[in-house]
This record gives sequence, C-alpha cells and structure tokens, in this order.
Amino acid sequence: MPYQPTLAYAREQDRRDPLRSYRDQFYFPQHRGKDVLYFCGNSLGLQPKSAQAAILHELEHWKAYGVEGHFRGEMPWMDYHKFLMPQTAHVVGAREEEVIVMNTLTTNLHLMMATFYRPDASRYKIIMEAGAFPSDQYAVESQVRWHGYQPEQAIVEVEPRKGEEYLRTEDIIATIEQHGRETALVMFGGVNYFTGQFFDLKAIAEAAHKAGAYAGFDLAHAAGNVLLQLHDWNADFAVWCSYKYLNSGPGGPSGAFVHERHGKNAELPRFAGWWGHDDSERFLMRKGFKPMKGAAGWQLSNAQIFSFAVHKASLDIFHQAGMAALRAKSEKLTGYLEFLLREVNVEGGPLHVITPDDPEARGCQLSIYARRNGKHLYNYLEENGVISDWREDNLHDGTGELGEAGVIRLAPVPLYNSFQDVFEFARLLKEYEN
Repeated sequence: MPYQPTLAYAREQDRRDPLRSYRDQFYFPQHRGKDVLYFCGNSLGLQPKSAQAAILHELEHWKAYGVEGHFRGEMPWMDYHKFLMPQTAHVVGAREEEVIVMNTLTTNLHLMMATFYRPDASRYKIIMEAGAFPSDQYAVESQVRWHGYQPEQAIVEVEPRKGEEYLRTEDIIATIEQHGRETALVMFGGVNYFTGQFFDLKAIAEAAHKAGAYAGFDLAHAAGNVLLQLHDWNADFAVWCSYKYLNSGPGGPSGAFVHERHGKNAELPRFAGWWGHDDSERFLMRKGFKPMKGAAGWQLSNAQIFSFAVHKASLDIFHQAGMAALRAKSEKLTGYLEFLLREVNVEGGPLHVITPDDPEARGCQLSIYARRNGKHLYNYLEENGVISDWREDNLHDGTGELGEAGVIRLAPVPLYNSFQDVFEFARLLKEYEN
C-alpha cells in the first residue's frame, strides 16, 4: 500500500504492526498530560519498564549474599558478562565469543586501537570519515600523537564531494587505495551521527584488508539501528555504546567486537587487566597475563553490575523482537517520515533532508537541514511536545547566523515509535509552515 498523508492510514499501519506491543514496554516523558513525540533515540533511548526491576533484583542479590553474590544465585556476578553475550551477538551479527560488554565507548576504542593501531615507519596512517563524532576524532588524534605523529601527517579524512552532503562509497575505497601502502588502520563510524548515513562497512573492510590495513568501526549510531554482520563482513574490531538505540541509560556500558581470528591469538599486544585473564586461573593470582579466548580477553575489570542489569533488560527486548523485524519496520517508518516531509515541504522549501534517500544507506535517523529560522522551528517543536535534537550548521562554512541554519535530527525508533507519532509530527510541521 502506498503511503498516505492521513491519520486513518497511520492508525491502520499501527494496527497491522507486529511489533506494536513493544511500545508499551517503555516509559515516555510527558507533555501537558500526554506522551511526548520522542524522536531522540539516536541520543538517549527511552527507559524500558523492566529496567527498575532489573536493578532491584541485583540490589536484593547484594543484600542477600554480600560478596558471595559473585558466586551464588541464578546470575552470579563472576560470570555476568556471559549473560549478555547471546543477545549482543544477535544485535551486531557476530559469534558469541567475538563480543563483550565492558567499560564505556571511548575507553573501548582506545583499548582496541592499542591492539590494532601499531604504526611503523612505513604504515602509520589512519583513514576515517570527515565530520566523525568528536569522540572518534579526539581518540584518533591522541593515538597518533601517542605514537609520535602529528594528526596532519597521520590522519586522512574522506570528505563529501563539493556540493554534496554525504560520502560516496567509491570515494572511500579510492582513498584507501591511494594511501594503502602507508595505512595501518581504517577507522569509520557505522552511521554518521550528523547526516545519518550508513556506510558500506563490508566494502570498507574488504578495501582495508586488500591494502594491508586493519578495519575498525564505531557503531554508536548503528548498534540496535541497522542490520550488522560484523563476523561475515570480516571486521577486525568494533565498539559501540548502549545508551542510544540500545536503551540502557545515560552512561550505559559499551560493547566491543573482536573477530575470532584475533580472539584466538593470545600473542596480540593489548592493555591487559585481571578480568581478561583466563578465568580458570584468575584466582591463582600469578604473574604472567594469559588472556581468555575471544573478545573477553580484552576485559580490564569486573562488571558494573547495576548498569549491566539495565543493559540486559534492554538487550532481552531486542532479542525477543529480533533485529530483522525491527529493521523491516524501521524502513517503513522512516520512509513514512520522509514521505510526509516531502508533502509538507514542497520543492525549494526551507527544509532539506541531508540523509541518503536509499534505505540501505541509512538507519532510522533523518537529518533535516533548516535553511532559515532553524532554531525557532526546533523550539516550536519542543514547545509542542516533540523531543528531537538540534545541531548547528557545519555544512556550509558557517555562512548562516548562529541558530538561524542548522540540522534537526529525527529518529523514529521501531521499538517504541508509531506511525501515528510520525503523522503527528508532520501535522505540527505543517501548522508551523502555514
């Protein structure tokens, strides 16, 4: 059925939605006694209703057992990371031994780069997308400086072509081929935080390996959003956070992926910690680090149980819903938002979507560039119960006045957003335009 700009159509799609019941598993902030229109899961996901019970369960566990809670009960803390591995592997398309939940995102990125960025006189460059999220920019800058290089020497950024707003895969591949002999690492985001572009990670990994470099990915805006196949794509490593699409609370724990071919290699250099040591010998307290097999061998410390409990509550929802079903709904939901935006904003209007229109090249986020009165529009939406995200203009060399031009990022999340949410947003936008 073609999209239709009517409330009746939106309600009918929600009625047919096989995932509609999951909306009731989340808490929505309130605005004037009603649920807000929440489109900010790309920044902080909503709270699962099961999160509170998960934390209380671990508090009771602590209360009942004290230190013995590490070894007793249905989910002893000693092995808690193992209780997250099946669901995590499902979300990112990996084998269980290839994933681990630990630390936070940038910490894990540095840990991975300690292993996979080992520059020498001939190979020292890192290739990344221009306009990557600052966490990646700063981590990469500090890593190359740590190894004695200047960022302008060692970092190669791939930029969109003049007059374009997102990257072409052929330009990424061409850059890797151009710098291949000097490249140690190709480090890309999965989905660009600003434009919402989903990169062809399989092609990037293939090109990096052909050039003799490692391939690593920051999946902060991709995990729980798009279909990932990290094992089959042959990525060397990946990291991601859990507080965006994975709904695990502010500052929630990070995930990491290490391909099995590396996880089996105990000789790989790494920053070691007690919790990454072979757990069958951990309490012998001997000198000499012996890593666990798989990604678990990169662990530093024992699990932060309360945040892990919330993360497990959310991951269990993802495992039940299934990433394939979530992605199928996401494509329809985001497509409906795109359709309604075009209905409201006729050709040449003040709004312009800078996210690729190819569903395979984006997740659920659409980034809307407002040429004028952008912050005023954002404030209007907020005053009317729309929670979205505002980013100042970084596309057009700062030619607009601060707050005048910028990007409103909207992410209709398939777990808890509805077609009616999208319709109501477009209705508000239409009223503003008129």
